Amino acid sequence: MTFQSVAVFCGSKAGNNILFAQQATTLGHLLAEKNITLIYGGGNKGLMAAVANAVLEKGGKVIGIIPQVLTEWEHQHEGITELIIVETMHIRKRMLYEKCDAAIVLPGGYGTLDELFEMLTWNQLNIHDKPIFILNTDGFYDGLLIHINKMLSAEFLYHKLENSFTVINNPEEIFSTDFN
Repeated sequence: MTFQSVAVFCGSKAGNNILFAQQATTLGHLLAEKNITLIYGGGNKGLMAAVANAVLEKGGKVIGIIPQVLTEWEHQHEGITELIIVETMHIRKRMLYEKCDAAIVLPGGYGTLDELFEMLTWNQLNIHDKPIFILNTDGFYDGLLIHINKMLSAEFLYHKLENSFTVINNPEEIFSTDFN
């Protein structure tokens, strides 16, 4: 499977580790170089801005989808290829999923986790079967991965973890998998 578009879910803040922004930038450059459209939340702050600006630096295509309520808070990105302003967060997430061939989750906060778990749930329910990559920059998701394994061992999950998502430690790993 080759990707035409990838949804990237990440923080509207940059976090306190310089590696977060560095890997977001590397990912953006790789997407542009491979002619893969970035689909993301439309913000111009934090890791969202880092990945979008990196794609644009290399001449790539960026589609942002942002709900009206966040246009001032996340400072929508006016320089991207296409900015879609929608009514609600639910519409935003649905459009992000519909427009992508795969999802990549970078470090982030509650919203990033919400998007990750909704994608995992939709995959489990066979609503879609898009590959999900978790970019575990500097061990950011180690604690979460331990908890997900606990859910699996307690028999609350329906699929083996390797069928649910792929954990990677750097952006280059995405493009060396069997998915692309």
